Amino acid sequence: MNERVLIAGIGNVFLGDDGFGVETVRALAEHPLPDGVEVVDFGVRGVHLAYQLLDGYDTLLLVDATARGGEPGTLYLIEADGGAGPGAGPAGAGAPPPPVLDGHHMSPDAVLALLDTLCAGTGATPPRRTLVLGCEPAGVEEGIGLSAPVAAAVPEAVRTALDLIHGRTHAETDRPGRELRRTP
Repeated sequence: MNERVLIAGIGNVFLGDDGFGVETVRALAEHPLPDGVEVVDFGVRGVHLAYQLLDGYDTLLLVDATARGGEPGTLYLIEADGGAGPGAGPAGAGAPPPPVLDGHHMSPDAVLALLDTLCAGTGATPPRRTLVLGCEPAGVEEGIGLSAPVAAAVPEAVRTALDLIHGRTHAETDRPGRELRRTP
C-alpha cells in the first residue's frame, strides 16, 4: 500500500458506548499494519485530529459510535461525499459558519468543517476519501464500559478495518459484506 491512511478512534470513554471508536482502535493497534497506516486514539480531541490531517493523508477512516436507528451493535460503513466535508471550498454567501473550537464537543462533522477552514488557510489538501466505521450504540449515558452488543461488535469492526486497509473485499473472506452507504 502506497497511500497514507489515518484511522482515528473518536469518542468519550466516560459515556458508555460513545467509547466504541477508542476501544476499536486500541484493539486494531495490536495487529501488524502496512507502512503508511497510522492508528490513533483521538478520544474527544477533535481539534488535534483536524491538525493531524494537515500532515497529508489519502484516506481517513473515522471509527465512532454512530446512531442511525439500527439495533445496538450494528456496524455501518459510510463513505462521506468527496473532500473533507460539508462546506468544502472557500467561504462565501450561504457557506456554513466557521466551526466553534470546543475541543471537548467536536463532532466528526465539526472536525471536517474545521479541516476545510485550515486547508483553505494553509494550502494543505484534505484526505481524498473519508469513511466512517460506525456502531449503533445502546446508550451513551455517563458510565465507563461498552454495552454487551457494542463490545461484541468491536472484533468485527477490527476485521472490517483490516479488510479496508489490505484492500480485501468480503468476497475474498468468509464473512458477509456490509453495504457501503453515502452520507445523506
